[in-house]
Amino acid sequence: MSETVHSDVLVIGGGMAGLAAAYALRQNGATVVLLERASEFGEVGAGLQLAPNATRLLEHWGMLDEVLAVGVRPKNVIFRDALSGDVLLKHEVQGEFAETYGSPYVVVHRSDLHRVLLDGCRRVGVELINSVEIDSVITLDGLATASATDGRIFTAPAVIGADGLKSRLRGQIVDDEPVGSAYVAYRGTVPVSELPGGQKLEDVSVFMGPNCHMVQYPLRGGELLNTVAVFRSSTFENGKEQAPGLAELEEAYKDCVPHMRESLKHLWHGIRWPMYDREPTANWVDGRLILIGDAAHPMLQYLAQGACQALEDAAALEELSRGTVFTETGINPDAWNDVFRDVNEVRAARTARIQSTARVWGDTWHVEGAGREIRNALFVAAGSNVYEKTDWLYGYSPSVVASPTELQEAS
Repeated sequence: MSETVHSDVLVIGGGMAGLAAAYALRQNGATVVLLERASEFGEVGAGLQLAPNATRLLEHWGMLDEVLAVGVRPKNVIFRDALSGDVLLKHEVQGEFAETYGSPYVVVHRSDLHRVLLDGCRRVGVELINSVEIDSVITLDGLATASATDGRIFTAPAVIGADGLKSRLRGQIVDDEPVGSAYVAYRGTVPVSELPGGQKLEDVSVFMGPNCHMVQYPLRGGELLNTVAVFRSSTFENGKEQAPGLAELEEAYKDCVPHMRESLKHLWHGIRWPMYDREPTANWVDGRLILIGDAAHPMLQYLAQGACQALEDAAALEELSRGTVFTETGINPDAWNDVFRDVNEVRAARTARIQSTARVWGDTWHVEGAGREIRNALFVAAGSNVYEKTDWLYGYSPSVVASPTELQEAS
């Protein structure tokens, strides 16, 4: 007879979205079981950027100080032309920026943020189970049953599907597949001590070039330089996610400034990351299953919002289940239907806008010829009006924490 495990909430997927949701719902008093397919918890990759819409949530959960201790607060985000090296836009992200949005801009190693979230889940008593692959989730009489490929059964009134870009659970709700962008990313870090002297490692630098770009910023208190090189790949367009050799990478940057070409040697050349997203979907819910994070809204990286939106999803679940499912007099599992509907309604339109905008933003970075000249002129002209372009993104907050506007009105 197969083992059956019951909890108030079952989370499927141990990435950023799953861990954040597990922690947030445990804070509401739920018993939470989190299942991870891999035999160990961990994140692959290098750095990520956390804008104020995400760091406000980390502060709410008591995790921001831990993230700041292992991350870096950059002074500026600087956009440059990759062919000339000219600065097109320099946006200060300390001082007035942090005051405007009520929280700092932070860059952090992916594995460090993941560890902070994982430690938080362990601290509050989330039950973490590895080496479990869920095949399907069905709902009957207000109870969701998740069946594992090894025969184990997990039941809960609410299941959170956070199984990533290639989500199996999404297939129960949406008949679609990941969409290849034609671009691939190479990533890497290098100790600052190994770099030539004179490099200032206090900014996020974005070099935009025809059919390619590069992003660099410091990590781990400034001890590491993180580099991400993204370019249009003919081999990926022809169906190869991985391709041996560096000729394609070097060819993509041959006309870029020397600093960018020199930085290619800091990348991990043994693996590349093909860049996918999916078409936005209005429905994330199937009975007592709801998708979050990349399972619900995978997005291209150009707005640096993938992890940020995963945290927003978790905060929305926390807020909308408090006082409805989790009340002062006990737990009302029947309220999950309304909670999932409301989370879906609140989150889907926002994440769809970000998914669509990220695609346009990427196209803007990669234009060539006359389009490049127009882009450069627009970036230069926007220098004094940046907040008009970022308020919708960074000024948003789920009601679990006050938005900057609400904070200003209350003061």
